[in-house]
Amino acid sequence: MALTYSSMLELQTDLIGFDLLNSLSNKNFSSDSLDVDKSSLIMFICNHCPYVIHYHDEIIRLEKDYSKKINLVAISSNDIINYPQDSPLKMKELWENLGLSFPYLFDETQEVAKKYKAECTPEFYLFDSNKKLIYRGRMDETSPGSDKKPSGKDLRTAIDNLENNRPVSNDQHPSMGCNIKWKP
Repeated sequence: MALTYSSMLELQTDLIGFDLLNSLSNKNFSSDSLDVDKSSLIMFICNHCPYVIHYHDEIIRLEKDYSKKINLVAISSNDIINYPQDSPLKMKELWENLGLSFPYLFDETQEVAKKYKAECTPEFYLFDSNKKLIYRGRMDETSPGSDKKPSGKDLRTAIDNLENNRPVSNDQHPSMGCNIKWKP
């Protein structure tokens, strides 16, 4: 595991399209399938990263609190040859164990992660209903082994402000976690 920070894609970037295998249905899910009247949260995660595991309960809370209000999509871009625990079958198993139902997509070519300039897991990208990036970075300031319990404060504040027509602060912090496992 190499501690890596997100590169902070430029705010106001247009939502970057994707058409990837949904591990839950074994069918492709496209960005064109997103509800156009809702904002969208795109998260780059994986199964084995301790930083993502640290946030499992917060990801469950995100679905519980926001799935009717915003589009939620998770994407795993890790190389599954060297990291088989991140395969689509294992992705589906994890989602079932966590009781999650929003799409968990597999970026086999890693092209989508590259377009988003994703560097680590987890990374969060919040797009408004005009498909403009308004938040990117961390969920909160906690990390595995810290004495603090995750709250999702940074990400939740951005979502709540967006949903309540309040400005989303440009003072945003990079996410940190395991580097994406790029193919050789």
